[in-house]
Amino acid sequence: MPSVHAPTDDAPSRRARRPLPEFLHDEAVGGVVLLVATVVALVWVNSPAGDLYERLWHASLTIGSGPAAISDDLQHWVNDAAMVLFFFLVGLEIKRELAVGELREPRAAALPVVAAVGGVVVPAALYLGIAGGTPAASGWGIPMATDIAFAIGVLAVLGRWIPAGARLFLLSVAIVDDIIAVVVIAIAYSGALSFGWLAAALGGLALVVVMRRAGTTWVAAYVVVGVLVWYAMFHSGVHATIAGVALGLLTPASPVNGRRVLEDLEHYVHPVAAFVVVPLFALANAGVDLRGGVVVDALSSRPVWAVVVGLLVGKTVGIGAAVFAARRLGLVSLPADVPGRVVWGLATLAGIGFTVSLFITGLAFDDPALIGQAKVGILTGSALAAAVGAGLLRLTRERASTPRRID
Repeated sequence: MPSVHAPTDDAPSRRARRPLPEFLHDEAVGGVVLLVATVVALVWVNSPAGDLYERLWHASLTIGSGPAAISDDLQHWVNDAAMVLFFFLVGLEIKRELAVGELREPRAAALPVVAAVGGVVVPAALYLGIAGGTPAASGWGIPMATDIAFAIGVLAVLGRWIPAGARLFLLSVAIVDDIIAVVVIAIAYSGALSFGWLAAALGGLALVVVMRRAGTTWVAAYVVVGVLVWYAMFHSGVHATIAGVALGLLTPASPVNGRRVLEDLEHYVHPVAAFVVVPLFALANAGVDLRGGVVVDALSSRPVWAVVVGLLVGKTVGIGAAVFAARRLGLVSLPADVPGRVVWGLATLAGIGFTVSLFITGLAFDDPALIGQAKVGILTGSALAAAVGAGLLRLTRERASTPRRID
């Protein structure tokens, strides 16, 4: 999920407008809204009105007319169109981190990069170790990403004793997670390429660059070109949400005519993405029918266990071991206020994979049974990661506050 870090002092920063504690509070509130949407989806689909849930999200909707019209069900409109705004925000935050944030300096970027790579490779490997050789093998990307809204929500519940450096570490890892997830979606979860449409999409992105260099500040012009880029990307075989990431990355990080465009866009887009788009996505995708012995069947389901183990064990071991090894080799160092033992609890919280995990589920599987099993795994694994991660962090606090006996 999109996140924010402490900016460098010599760079334009959103922090001047929106201090870190305020941002973390907003992320925590966003996590609550997301949780409510998830619970509503689960209760709805398992209620007597469950058929209405299915009919609503699978109702056909056509936008446009003639050859340019696009027809799809409502769920796919949310996933392919509305989520573009979420991925646009991801692109904005990646651009900021690469331009003026912690990922600008190789030495500072080493810690979250090492942690995130470990937290991606190990979950994917564990998933394939359990589900490899089965129709569920294509879901290896499901346990990769971290839902930062939920993770920050857990940290908010734990209280102010969590070091600021620990929060920033988790947010930094989530940003690199986002970068890797975007690459995986673009490469592994896109369809057969239509090079004509792909060329049109790239042409639209090139036009954005030309408009920037020409000093165009008319927002409506960028919106029109952005919609055309999305339309071309939709038909290209590359997932349409990648258009949002690309447009975010093309946003100027430096002030334009005295305006901090990137900062302003983040300020206005973030609330819409966090409080409208992502909860709507959860409402459309988190509904899992748990009736008819589904929970019992899940205990013997490879996809369920693959996702749960990937999120809970894979993230913990992947991030924790990668940071431990890199520190021992002298490649990275932790922030001064973050003891090494705290990393394991944060690594476990990174196993709260929800929004992007559900998103990849819809790309990886066509079989409704596999989709349902993966969703059960995501919900279970994320809940366990939240509980275990919070428990580990509380345990480290208790150990730190317990005086040692001197015999």
